[in-house]
Amino acid sequence: MEEPHVPSTSSHSLNLSTNSSEETLSPNALASIRSLIVNPSTPESTISSIFETLTRSLQLSTNKLVLRHILKLLYDLASHHSSLSRLVFDSVHSHSLLSTESARLAVEALDVLASIAEHDRAALVPAMDELDEGFFASLCFSPSASLRPWLLRNAERLHVRPYLLFTVFLGFTKDPYPYVRKVALDGLVGLSKNGVIEDRGMIRGCYFRAVELLTDMEDCVRSAAVRTVCAWGQLLVASNPETKVYCSDDVFVKLCSMARDMSMEVRVEAFNALGKIEMVSEYILLQTLSKKVLGSKENICLGQYYTEQFEKLASDAAGALVHGLEDEFHEVRKSACHSLRTLTVLSAKFSVEVLNLLMDVLNDDSMVVRLEALETVHHMATADCLEVQETHMHMLLGSLVDKNSTIRSATRKILVLVKLPVFKLFKLTVDALLENLETYPQDEADAFSILFHIGRNHGRFVLCIIEEISQQIEPTSESKLNFDSARVAGLLVLAISAPVLHDCNIPPIIFAYAVTFLGRISHALRDVMSQNTLLAYLSQRSRSTGLPTVEFREGQPCLWSSKSDVPENSSNENFGSFPMELQEKRDGTSKMQSPIMKESRKLATSLVEYQLEVHDEVIDSMNAILVKVKDLWPFVQSGHVNRVLRTLRGCKEELATFTSKALAPAGVLIFTLRYLKTIEVLVKTGGLEN
Repeated sequence: MEEPHVPSTSSHSLNLSTNSSEETLSPNALASIRSLIVNPSTPESTISSIFETLTRSLQLSTNKLVLRHILKLLYDLASHHSSLSRLVFDSVHSHSLLSTESARLAVEALDVLASIAEHDRAALVPAMDELDEGFFASLCFSPSASLRPWLLRNAERLHVRPYLLFTVFLGFTKDPYPYVRKVALDGLVGLSKNGVIEDRGMIRGCYFRAVELLTDMEDCVRSAAVRTVCAWGQLLVASNPETKVYCSDDVFVKLCSMARDMSMEVRVEAFNALGKIEMVSEYILLQTLSKKVLGSKENICLGQYYTEQFEKLASDAAGALVHGLEDEFHEVRKSACHSLRTLTVLSAKFSVEVLNLLMDVLNDDSMVVRLEALETVHHMATADCLEVQETHMHMLLGSLVDKNSTIRSATRKILVLVKLPVFKLFKLTVDALLENLETYPQDEADAFSILFHIGRNHGRFVLCIIEEISQQIEPTSESKLNFDSARVAGLLVLAISAPVLHDCNIPPIIFAYAVTFLGRISHALRDVMSQNTLLAYLSQRSRSTGLPTVEFREGQPCLWSSKSDVPENSSNENFGSFPMELQEKRDGTSKMQSPIMKESRKLATSLVEYQLEVHDEVIDSMNAILVKVKDLWPFVQSGHVNRVLRTLRGCKEELATFTSKALAPAGVLIFTLRYLKTIEVLVKTGGLEN
């Protein structure tokens, strides 16, 4: 469908190509040309005419405003019609605009060339290398100060050689305009990443020039100088292995001196830079944690510094990190915390002192800062340089009751990695996690997972509190079961985790209880094992009186979902296998039957035959219930799950009448009720599979 205005505009455009007078290129005409360029329905012949018109106008026009519009239209033409990009590039490149007296127009022409080359790198990037570098340098020294930042920022786009760039950037660090100095320093930072400059003298010159600008009057220049000192300082360190330690200390101290700068942005940059330093002498690191200058007496053995040098270094570094962690702006405190990730790996003594400070930061008003502190502690634990004391644990565990869920989650990630050398710390950690469970039920899955990992890594400590766990899990004197308690569930997770890696004699009844929480526990441990594997594990352990005969068989499910979960120093003899036996095929369908199902039938049969010395009426009722449950298995196997569940609910209601009257021993009632609950869970699981 043709638009009525297109033909007239096209005719007007074609008329433009036949005129050589620049007056025809009025603002309306330029707008019409652009609408044709961006319209995908414009015929190719019209586009060719537009290109000829713009090229001719570019050569003949002397109006700077019109020339700027023409350059923009030529760029649009190359962008929307890639077949013309090379012709447009050559037209602008060969035009006298690049040697015009108008520096602004020349810069805009360079921008068009660079932009077109970026769209067609294979064909046009080599052409960019042919640009006259002397022309670029002359533009940099043009009287227009507003053009210099653009030229310095885009020098790499214009394919200027690194050594020329180094000279230009270094020269403009002395420009009277602060923004030009800032851009020149940023250019030097970018140049340092290329690894082209290897001459030590050039590296030293750039580094010391950046050090001079650390005292610049403008905040933006000092921020850029900090980044430059860090970048070129690291090159200086790598350039001479003989002075590596001295140079690295010097760079570190120079950055520390900016930690007390008046500008918040400069302080943030300083701590960001400190986190990139990979080598520092221990005594200088320790000095950053003390506002008081430490005496040189204990460091006299180093011998690489004179007394005056040492005092200067110590003075500049004194309390730098402490000032950062206590800064009034949360951005600075966050940056200071982040910088510690790298530094704590450099010295064990330093990491111990830093941990004391980070524990105080956990009380910071800013959630962002508290989170950064926790992530730093997590990094220390990952790097195996975290030694937690009892005082630290109290403060760390306090974060488990933080109102922010991200803080609580970060704390739990640390607890997975923390080594608890004494039982007291283990007990403290478990109690805090249980409190976390009770206070924030939404954290259940994550808390269960952490309890499981802690129990697996500290199995012998679990044994020390297994009696206490059993007492809290056992029903009350009124035979009431606390199976809805998050605390009970957490204790069960802790208890069942211990035998995974240790020879722990956990009472089998604990594993039977855990079956009633199968869904919740398997959801929390989905990264460790599947629900079927967990069920097999609990079934096997609930029937064992001691450690199982250990044997891996091909095709049987294993407790670990990947090889990474099995510790390297453990042999196969430490782990149990949990087979799931196949029932005989019926109606051409093979169904899974877990060992606990078969065992349940045996338990039911034996209990029917077992004679209790109590009232005959109660015994007969108990036996009737268990016989009824035994007779339900054919219905389970045939898939009538709803019917089975209704019958089980009826049995529990009947059992409740005996519980209220207390006609039978508590042990019998408790066993029968647990038995019914276990069968109900297994039936539901089997029903889902069917």
